[in-house]
Amino acid sequence: MRFVLMWLLHAVLIMLIAHLLPGITLQSFWVALVSALVLGLVNALVRPILIVLTLPAVVLTFGLALVLINAVGLWLVAALVPGFQIASFWDALLGSLLISALSAFGRWLLKV
Repeated sequence: MRFVLMWLLHAVLIMLIAHLLPGITLQSFWVALVSALVLGLVNALVRPILIVLTLPAVVLTFGLALVLINAVGLWLVAALVPGFQIASFWDALLGSLLISALSAFGRWLLKV
C-alpha cells in the first residue's frame, strides 16, 4: 500500500511541478504516472551508482552535489519517458528541488 501511495504522490507532484514551471511539460496524468514509476526506478538503480562515482565531490561539498545528482535523475526520466520534457538543466534542478521538498512534506502529511 505504501508503494501505491508514494507512486501516486510523486505522480501528483510531477503534475504540479509541470504546471508551476514553464520549462517542464507533461502531456497527461498517465504520463505523470509512468514518469513517477521511472523516477522511482532511476532513484533505486541509477542514483546509487552516480553517488558512488561522484563520491569525492559529494564529500567535498558536504552532500550538496546530491542535489545535482537528483536533477540529473529527473532529466534522465524526461529523456526516457515520451510526453515528459524538460527544457534545460536549470528547470530540472528547480523541479528536482521542488519534488524533493514537496515529497518530504507529503510523506509527513500521509505518515508514510
